Amino acid sequence: MRQANESVCHRASTLSRIKRQQRGRVLSFLDTGPDKIGPNTLLTGLPREISGRLLAGERAVTLAAGETLFERGDAGDGCYWLRSGVVKVCVASDKGEQRILAILGPGAIVGEMAMIDGLPRSASVQAVRACELTFVSRAAFTEVLRQHPELYADIVRTLATRLRHSDEDMAASSFLTVRARVARALMQFAQQLGEDAGDGLLAIPHRITQSDLAAMAGVARESVSRTLRDWKRNRLLERASSTGYVVHKTKLEREAQAVE
Repeated sequence: MRQANESVCHRASTLSRIKRQQRGRVLSFLDTGPDKIGPNTLLTGLPREISGRLLAGERAVTLAAGETLFERGDAGDGCYWLRSGVVKVCVASDKGEQRILAILGPGAIVGEMAMIDGLPRSASVQAVRACELTFVSRAAFTEVLRQHPELYADIVRTLATRLRHSDEDMAASSFLTVRARVARALMQFAQQLGEDAGDGLLAIPHRITQSDLAAMAGVARESVSRTLRDWKRNRLLERASSTGYVVHKTKLEREAQAVE
């Protein structure tokens, strides 16, 4: 059952509502290309003419903040190129406990594993800020690979790189303190939502609940609450309210490196 204001990972829309917001226009070639895509995605290493054709997409999709793009278990019929906005990738246990796996911003490819295996979605994706996305179908991607089988080598290298990074992150987080995990979670939000406030301060003008930070850090909400109180007392955190955060960037980065 959804708890009001508890987490931004809850279901906020239905597929039919999203379909009403889809637009039929197609992007021009100048609007697409490898320079528009984030690093280490399945489309990053493709030749410009191929990535441009794929990123032109089949349809555009717009989401308001809080709306769901797709949910875990939905059909994996393709991926989405996030042209503007911010989304969160979430999973939930059978008991309703939630984890935020990633915060993605402009240039990201969302749901790309479906391009390879076509299996149901392994996580849910929700808009944190209003988003514009372009849908790239698995059928179009498969047809490109059929015509250019040499591209499989690039895809394998991309997946190997991402697996290596995932292993490194997992190993590093295993030795981090709870405070460091919370710091890293806040930094991930800041990466997509933060703004330079001058004097070494970083403003995050967005409502991020303690439950959101706990879901990202993989710790109990009580641990987040205790950590935030300590940071306020030590002036690492200048402000923490329902409207956002103001933090000392260098101090937060240092806190994120603390190990057991």
